[in-house]
Amino acid sequence: MNNKNLNNFRRNYQLDSLDIEICKNNPHEQFQDWLSDAIAANLYEPNAMQLATAGNNQQPCIRTVLLKEVIEDGFVFYTNYESKKGQQIAQNNKAALLFWWREHERQVRIEGIIEKYNRSESEKYFYSRPKSSQIGAITSPQSQIIPNRAFLDERYNKLVAEYEKTKVPFPENWGGYILIPTLFEFWQGRESRLHDRIEYIYEENSWIKRRLAP
Repeated sequence: MNNKNLNNFRRNYQLDSLDIEICKNNPHEQFQDWLSDAIAANLYEPNAMQLATAGNNQQPCIRTVLLKEVIEDGFVFYTNYESKKGQQIAQNNKAALLFWWREHERQVRIEGIIEKYNRSESEKYFYSRPKSSQIGAITSPQSQIIPNRAFLDERYNKLVAEYEKTKVPFPENWGGYILIPTLFEFWQGRESRLHDRIEYIYEENSWIKRRLAP
């Protein structure tokens, strides 16, 4: 494929519009409305989100994780605390999320501060997962260099046999994080690249809503 052909990939967004007057005053409520729309439409993994972090070297790193809970304070996801993202969060707790619902031509960008989630809630979630996923969590030394795929498969099979009739121990290096937002941006695709962008920023204990140019 000639990369110059990429110049010809262009989509004209026409599905919807986003007026600041109809946006909720609280961005958490606006997000819940859009997430509910994505779930109701049976979109593929509507809770998938891109998580961007940066450690001491200030090099941004981004990956896709799954949103597991939305609470009043923020957005909860789970991972290995010793993973690359866990190490970066320990060095710099500022991060960003991105939700992209292609079929609805919608995007939500969120910036905020990350903290470790309640340990008891993390344990509760861990044991709500299938046992195979629990074993997977303790199998993988996430983000570390491993010799080959067989290393994982052998380690996983060994742990499956070990915990066949017993409870999988809740790992100390695994659990939840919560991103507490300080900024939201809701993006709705529009014609001629004149997209709707509504931003919320948190100042002096309240949310300020404003329109941005596309």
